[in-house]
Amino acid sequence: MSLMFKLGRSAPRLAHRFSPGNSRALSTTPIHHDESSSIKNSPFQRPPLLPIANLPTKKSPKKKSFTKNESQPKVIFSGIQPTGVPHLGNYLGALKQWKDMQDSSHHSDTLFFSIVDLHALTIPGNADKLRRDRREMLTSLLAIGLNPERSTIFYQSSVPQHAELQWILSCTASTGYLSRMTQWKSKLSTLTTQSSPPSQQPDPTISSPALKHGLFSYPILQAADILLHRATHVPVGSDQKQHLEFARECVTNFHSSWSLTAPHSRIFPSPRTISLDTSSRVMSLQDPTKKMSKSDPNPKSKIFINDDEATIRKKINAALTDSVSTTVGRIDPVNRPGVANLLEILGGFSGKTGQEVADEISGDSLAQLKMLTADAVIAGLAEVRDRFILFGEDTEANRKRVKEIEDVGTNNALMSAMKTMKMVKEAIGLS
Repeated sequence: MSLMFKLGRSAPRLAHRFSPGNSRALSTTPIHHDESSSIKNSPFQRPPLLPIANLPTKKSPKKKSFTKNESQPKVIFSGIQPTGVPHLGNYLGALKQWKDMQDSSHHSDTLFFSIVDLHALTIPGNADKLRRDRREMLTSLLAIGLNPERSTIFYQSSVPQHAELQWILSCTASTGYLSRMTQWKSKLSTLTTQSSPPSQQPDPTISSPALKHGLFSYPILQAADILLHRATHVPVGSDQKQHLEFARECVTNFHSSWSLTAPHSRIFPSPRTISLDTSSRVMSLQDPTKKMSKSDPNPKSKIFINDDEATIRKKINAALTDSVSTTVGRIDPVNRPGVANLLEILGGFSGKTGQEVADEISGDSLAQLKMLTADAVIAGLAEVRDRFILFGEDTEANRKRVKEIEDVGTNNALMSAMKTMKMVKEAIGLS
């Protein structure tokens, strides 16, 4: 049985409102379901030791190109910390765009997506939790549709050259630049404000046990992550652009310090920015003035990519809106943040902005808005959840399959890293 939507009571309304004949229709992807719907009968069921080339992928409509057409092949790098199963904000803000980037890239482009587990050590914690979070993040990257035949997916800690290059870059990095990094200044401000009497200004030179060198120097490791694979393009949100600027600073400092100024002698390209679309910024479902966060103790505040249909619908139905109006009206993040958040989520799964969605359904009730949003999220995450269940199965066959994928990614990343470090060591006299 082929269904255009796996929807609830609003299916007739969606079919009319967002029909193909409507030039402003929300874009959707057909989902195919067998009458006896189960993981065993899903299109993701595979025999043991599934060949890499046959990994389940979703045929997506043509995606926008994230980079301009350029004659030279691109090397794209991005990383994500292992924080467990991603939530809706992680998915719409980055991961979904990684998948689109993979599908729209030229065949000559090279893509690296890393689980940056060394960065996670800046906040020491439970070792068993980190192991679980690493596995869940790898499962999540496979679930969203990253294909190890097309993209190199690997754990940062499996490639020791990341830490090796960090040390080499740190020898030419500016501590003044590092001290001006926004996240360091924010942490420093918090600690000094807590330590200073109310009548005094915070002392920026304060020494605190809570100030760790890893937090201060981790932008160098971020730069090493990018430069080790000689990335030409890096997808970042607005809050990470400063870190990419620092990576470019590291390129300049390294080349200058080792007199590698001639074009033919330069090792690292200056990485260019791919600006991620952050228009669909996802806020907490219970406090829409704050970003959706895993640390929020209220389980109703967030939707995870592996939540089932009933859970998604329940959370969205319970989402905080307002009593300003009984209809959607225009988008107003200041006075109606809850309604605006649902519009942005709906837009994130439709290829539209929240404003465009609001224009289309301004006369709908808030209850109808919640139904439309829940239906879109359920349809958009259906295959993601199925793949998450598949790759997360605790069976010997699945563990071998995932280990094979992990080994392929590690080997590809190691080959790239060793090639770069050979050039670096020759340039600085270590080889």
